[in-house]
Amino acid sequence: MKNKIFMDGELIGSFVEIVGSTNKSLIGLSGKIIDETLNIIELEDHKKIAKNQAIFRLNNGLIIDGKLIVGRPEDRAK
Repeated sequence: MKNKIFMDGELIGSFVEIVGSTNKSLIGLSGKIIDETLNIIELEDHKKIAKNQAIFRLNNGLIIDGKLIVGRPEDRAK
């Protein structure tokens, strides 16, 4: 697996796949991000994933450790 990185840009609209998680049933889920809150990413099928429980792969191949993006999206963009 590629190194996990910190993401400081906008995630809404990105396609993601969950490649690691403390909840094994989440691994392999994928979809377009339609909403993001302090602790949650919501996919287009309305599944809500806790950021701190997952490692995400974006469609461009970047790997994001969800623990690093816990917080309000607008604060991360500053």
